[in-house]
Amino acid sequence: MASRELESMYQQVILDHSKEKHGYGLRDGAAGSSHQINPTCGDEVTLNVHRGADGVVDSLSWEGQGCSISTASASLLSDLAHELPADELTRRIDAFRELMQSKGAVEGDEELLGDAVALGGVSRYVTRIKCAMLPWVALEHALVQG
Repeated sequence: MASRELESMYQQVILDHSKEKHGYGLRDGAAGSSHQINPTCGDEVTLNVHRGADGVVDSLSWEGQGCSISTASASLLSDLAHELPADELTRRIDAFRELMQSKGAVEGDEELLGDAVALGGVSRYVTRIKCAMLPWVALEHALVQG
């Protein structure tokens, strides 16, 4: 697929997730929770981690307000975080952080990050990286809590 087509497809994924937010709406019974604010732009997210009896993360729920990048990032993360152990989620958070710090030099591992690789282009815009990272940092903190 040509670079331009791929970029257009990624933009559509981001727009779709910012409009139809997966995992949106906080649910009770969270094992861990985190509220994060991006002081640069005012975006914020509260993210809850829900675990099964075996300790595996069943799902995420979240609420927040902000730009299409931060809300799409939370929605994409919600899709990614089903039925995974905490250490696997930590590995994916690290891979996403590496993608965001790459300044466009890394495409991202689709097997690890799923559709969240669509946010890879954000890494070229320093002011937007914090928007994309916001829910991922919230997940990182929520995992420590429970």
